[in-house]
Amino acid sequence: AAARRRSERALRVVRSRGIELIQSMTGFGSATVAEEGLIARTEIRSVNHRYLQVKVRMPAEDSALEPEVEALVRKTLARGAVTVTVNVEHEARPSAVRLDVALARHYQKALNELADELAIERKIELDVLIGLPGVVAHKDDAREREREYRAVQGSVRAALADLAKMRAAEGQSLLADLKKHSSAIEKIVAKIEERMPKVVKEHHAVLVKRVNDLLDGRAVVEASELPRELALLADRMDVSEEIARLKSHLEQWETLLARGEAVGRQLDFLVQELLREANTIGAKCNDATMAHAVVELKTLIERLREQVQNVE
Repeated sequence: AAARRRSERALRVVRSRGIELIQSMTGFGSATVAEEGLIARTEIRSVNHRYLQVKVRMPAEDSALEPEVEALVRKTLARGAVTVTVNVEHEARPSAVRLDVALARHYQKALNELADELAIERKIELDVLIGLPGVVAHKDDAREREREYRAVQGSVRAALADLAKMRAAEGQSLLADLKKHSSAIEKIVAKIEERMPKVVKEHHAVLVKRVNDLLDGRAVVEASELPRELALLADRMDVSEEIARLKSHLEQWETLLARGEAVGRQLDFLVQELLREANTIGAKCNDATMAHAVVELKTLIERLREQVQNVE
């Protein structure tokens, strides 16, 4: 309860400062930006990944901008497999088109020589020539490249903002689910902590009864030996350290959820630690009620593990 109150206070502080909470790694964003003479369209898709993996797809003539696009993505996102697709459309403007007549003549000469060599009819259409590399191209002057960079950069930034909205919305659903399961885990841990002293006493009583049954009245276990046996039994079944660590992990969990950063890998580590402590408790406690509680505990931790895989 105390950890939950601390988490709620932290969340109120986070919201008051306008800080985003945890985000999902899954999302889609798109944007279109027009500059003088061209239009840049960007689509960004993001799915789960252990680290940040960025793939940029652009037309070959614009490949020089790929490092800039990747840098923008890496400044914005922390985790996920991200695919960025950018298309740049140039408007048909006479001043922006360059015809390489000399290259076209070179192509024509080479094709004529090839026709003669193969003894086939010479029939070179204009549409064949202008489709060959370099014959028709856009002017690659500094102003054109600057406009192109501005358009691409603007569309990528806008698409990233669109992606962030979707990832944030998904993150809010994840946050609610993670908090629900961690709260349920906290209740089970409290139940286990309350049950343990009773389990030790019950096992001690069963042990004494079995010994007396085996002796069949020929001897009786001395009362002075009972405290020692009880202490040994309690030590073997003691899970106080495991419970303390579970509580500590849950407090760290609440703190991370309220941090508003990319905490997915830290949450994943905590899930592993929670599961390790639950397994240890299950191994120490030979009690039906406790066994059911541990199974429920591990089921909830597994649900956390599944959800955490999608947290940035």
